[in-house]
Amino acid sequence: MKVIVVSGTPGTGKTRYAKRLAKEKNYLYIDINEFVLKQKIPYVYDRRRKAKAVDIFELKRKLISHLKKLSERGAVIDSHLAHYLPKRYVSLCIIMKCSIPKLKRRLKSRGYSEAKISENVDAELFDVCFNEALEAGHKVKVIFS
Repeated sequence: MKVIVVSGTPGTGKTRYAKRLAKEKNYLYIDINEFVLKQKIPYVYDRRRKAKAVDIFELKRKLISHLKKLSERGAVIDSHLAHYLPKRYVSLCIIMKCSIPKLKRRLKSRGYSEAKISENVDAELFDVCFNEALEAGHKVKVIFS
């Protein structure tokens, strides 16, 4: 089965791109946020950062199990955590990027705090998702939105 992961800093256009790609290829679309809730994957809520911290090991375990049960249809996985999936399960890792001014506007329109916007801008500037995907050994394609 072909599995494409779409990752990148929050606000870079992952969801729009991943949904369109899944539709074009007739692949299953998997939103990690929904998957975490449906699979009851443990997480803690960080009130200071106003964000969920998901148990990555449990996420990977349940996601791999889920993928093994699927048909040969293919899947597109959407999340800034998607690149944590081991490379043997991933055909392609797409990293979404966008300009810093565009990213700031998008995050502000979502109601992110200034601290959260700054944290995500730093992640984008330092190519955190891209570098982690490379370190994981993924075949990486970068797309600018």
